[in-house]
Amino acid sequence: MKRIFKLENLGCAHCAAKMERAIAKLAGVQEASINFMTQKLIVEADEALFPSLIPEMDRICRKFEPDCHLQGGPAK
Repeated sequence: MKRIFKLENLGCAHCAAKMERAIAKLAGVQEASINFMTQKLIVEADEALFPSLIPEMDRICRKFEPDCHLQGGPAK
């Protein structure tokens, strides 16, 4: 299942690329991409894994940009 998340306070395209690579390496993630212009993270993974993946993805975002985080769950 593919989910889209809004990234809040994403300010660096280079950091976004690092986040994308790190999230793509998480167990259970088939694909991850970040669109810097729209500030969205698109993740494809098994639906049952998202409850454990979301906090891990948020941690990765904060690792590269301390003010950046996933905004309130999946974006519309």
